Amino acid sequence: MKFVIFSGTTEGRRLSLALAPLGGAVTVCVATEYGKEEQGKAPGITVLSGRMDQDQMARTAAGADLCVDATHPYAVQASRSIRAACEGAGVPLLRLLREESPVPAGTEVFPTAQAAAEWLQNTQGNILLTTGAKELSVFAPLGGERLYPRVLPLASSLEACASAGIPSSHILALQGPFSQALNEALIRQYDIKYLVTKDGGPAGGFGEKAAAAQATGARLLLIRRPQEEGLDYETVLQRCREMMGCG
Repeated sequence: MKFVIFSGTTEGRRLSLALAPLGGAVTVCVATEYGKEEQGKAPGITVLSGRMDQDQMARTAAGADLCVDATHPYAVQASRSIRAACEGAGVPLLRLLREESPVPAGTEVFPTAQAAAEWLQNTQGNILLTTGAKELSVFAPLGGERLYPRVLPLASSLEACASAGIPSSHILALQGPFSQALNEALIRQYDIKYLVTKDGGPAGGFGEKAAAAQATGARLLLIRRPQEEGLDYETVLQRCREMMGCG
C-alpha cells in the first residue's frame, strides 16, 4: 500500500513510523528542512521537503492508495490545497486533527492574530509571542520593544524578526518542547505581562504555557483554532491498518 502523508507535525511523524514497519510505502511531505530533520529516517519512508503548490501536491499524491493531511491545525491554506489536490488526483484523503486543549478560565480568546494584536494596542507591558514567525508582521505595530517572539532557530525566523523591528536582544530562537518551568523562567526573565499562543494541543505544549501563565500572573491570549472536521490519530492509524489488512 502506498501512503502519502502531508506532515510537519508530531502526529504525522508518528503515523509514518507506525505504517512503514507494517509494509507500507510511505512518502512524507514536509515544508522545510527543519521538518525533514524532525521526521527522521526509517526504512520504507521517503521524505520530500519544500513547499508545494496544488499541482505539485496532486502529482505527489497520484497513484497513492491514501493521503493523510497531518499538517498543523492552523495551516488552513495548506489543508485547502491538499484537499483540492487529492480530489483532482482521485485519491482518498483523511484529515488527522490533533486533540484540542481545554481553555483555562480567564483566557482572552480571539478568532485571529489580528484581533489579538488590536486588543493588545490598548495595553502596556511586555508580550511573549509563541505563535511563530509567520504572525510577527501582525504584531509589529505594537512596537518591537514590547515584543519577545519565541521562534525556531532558523535564518528565515531571524529575517522575519528583523522585518518586524524586533531588537536582537528580544529574539528567543529556541527549539521545543518547552516545559512549564522553562516557560515560567522566560516570563520572569523578560517581565512578560501577556503570553500569546495558539492551541497546539498537548504536542504543541499548550498546557505547559497555560500553566506557566497562571503561575506567574501573565495574561494568556489564545488565538482560536479554525473549525474543521477530521479524525484523531488512533482512528486514522486504524483506518490505515484496515486498508493494509492488519485489522
